[in-house]
Amino acid sequence: MALLTGAGLVVKLVLILLIFFSVVSWAIILFKLFQVHRANSESDRFMDFFWKSKRFDAIASQVDRFANSPLTVLFNEGYGELKKVVNDHGPSEGGALSTDLGGIENVSRALRRATNSEITRLEKYLTFLATTGSTSPFIGLFGTVWGIMTAFEGIGKTGSASLAVVAPGIAEALIATAIGLVAAIPAVMAYNHFQHKIRVLINEMDSFSTEFLNIVQRNIAGK
Repeated sequence: MALLTGAGLVVKLVLILLIFFSVVSWAIILFKLFQVHRANSESDRFMDFFWKSKRFDAIASQVDRFANSPLTVLFNEGYGELKKVVNDHGPSEGGALSTDLGGIENVSRALRRATNSEITRLEKYLTFLATTGSTSPFIGLFGTVWGIMTAFEGIGKTGSASLAVVAPGIAEALIATAIGLVAAIPAVMAYNHFQHKIRVLINEMDSFSTEFLNIVQRNIAGK
């Protein structure tokens, strides 16, 4: 704390900026840990329920149990579009599926839109982590360079280069680099972790969309 309070104005501003980046990054990390964990766990539960159920309408009635899973968003969008391409005069179980290929394309587009929307939601705030990880070391380095320049300026004014004169200024300068690394390292690690987890969810969404369309097409073929 003595180093922080004794630093120059520019170094203090750099440290305040780095502390802000670090605090916001940790808030994002905690939020994304909670969000991604719920998305993964509820997606697994939803897939178990999906394959055990025999009817889309039965799944739709229970889908709120898995509200945090991106797969439920895909199901809702796909099922909602599917109902639009069902004939009104089909069997009593809910109507015959239209054999119009345009209907299947509409379902496919709805699934793609939902997938893109969920990817955007899951990746929200990750840009800040990437920015923190890539820029914080350089911001800290700027603070260090500025602090060293100030220290050498002080040496020039006093005319003394003894360790007692040089060391405090160098220490004040290096604290900026240290804080920059403290902000950057967790941000980079968290960013890579969440990118991996989100890629897994994206693969699950792609697989679910394919299976959903296969089920629809098999039903059409059976009509």
